[in-house]
Amino acid sequence: MNPRNTMAANATLHCLTGCAIGEITGLMIGTALGLSAGVTIALAVGLAFLFGYALSTLPLIKAGLSFGAALSVVFAADTLSIATMELVDNLVMAVIPGAMDSGLVNPIFWVGMMIALTAAFIAAFPVNRYLIDKGKGHALTHQYHHGSDHSAHGADRDHQSSTSHGAAEQPHRRQEHL
Repeated sequence: MNPRNTMAANATLHCLTGCAIGEITGLMIGTALGLSAGVTIALAVGLAFLFGYALSTLPLIKAGLSFGAALSVVFAADTLSIATMELVDNLVMAVIPGAMDSGLVNPIFWVGMMIALTAAFIAAFPVNRYLIDKGKGHALTHQYHHGSDHSAHGADRDHQSSTSHGAAEQPHRRQEHL
């Protein structure tokens, strides 16, 4: 597989993890509190962004960035991917008959959620690939993980040598501007 496709797939899976945790948590809270469908969806989307951002921010803080600098990078890197995922996920859940009204103990809900999250992954992958090709998205966060093992990503060296932006080769200079 192309190294940038691998990086995009990993970025999309990372985003999907945060979105899924937030979505399911929001739906569980909304259902438990008896909130309306609209309020429950809003809560789930809000939590999807929160968990998505948190999963990206914590490793950057661990890599040495301040909270503000890490959050700034994460907002720039992940917002479009999370927004794409949330839009597609919620549209798919809305069109699956009974998925939103079935409740958390009904298999229709969970089958619908699997279909919706799969569709969200498929929709967000090209978004992440485009951002990586432009030196944005997951590429922004990747440059700060220089001390971490990213053999699973397999794209650092190939991506850095193929970008003309220079940010990946000079993470400390980029950090000063945040």
